[in-house]
Amino acid sequence: MYTPSSFTIDRDEALAVVDACDLAAVVVADPEGGFESTWLPLLRDGDRLLGHVAKANPIWRHEGPALVMFRTVDGYVSPSWYPSKDEHGKVVPTWNYVAAHVHGSLRADADPAFLLEVVTRLTQRHEARVGSDWQVTDAPVDFIDTMLRGIVGIEISIERVEGKAKLSQNRSAADIAGVVAANLNAMGAAVAHNRSTTD
Repeated sequence: MYTPSSFTIDRDEALAVVDACDLAAVVVADPEGGFESTWLPLLRDGDRLLGHVAKANPIWRHEGPALVMFRTVDGYVSPSWYPSKDEHGKVVPTWNYVAAHVHGSLRADADPAFLLEVVTRLTQRHEARVGSDWQVTDAPVDFIDTMLRGIVGIEISIERVEGKAKLSQNRSAADIAGVVAANLNAMGAAVAHNRSTTD
């Protein structure tokens, strides 16, 4: 990932991005010289990422090097938000974002115990995030067994982590304040719009 020094975040900060993301893009090389990719909810467990895919998804068949991409916040930055636009006009649009890339190795695992553990942990994480207490054990055992037979677990070792937070650090303090103010105004307008449509 191209990361100028002013946008680089350290390993711990990059892993915090990984932990904050609910969905990641997994990319592996295929034997024909192309790439196979998929979007997956993943769970970090120490130095590995855990998830699962449908057996019909070919990505699990490509064990070996993998790139996993995570992104939290992002947004367009208009030159009109910079006070420096009025001073000298030397401004252009850009995009701000926070992202992390994990480089590692993908391994497939169809062991039922491993699959049940991964499915249970992912369910607990995401049910908690939506304020629900549904559990895998709430469904009939034979149904869960059938569903598990239709998926393959994946484990991706975390061998190298890159992190980037491009948040206008290369701009003046006044320009950064302009970006912050524009985003706060946009958030306020969105909240007002939502209230007006629900009232």
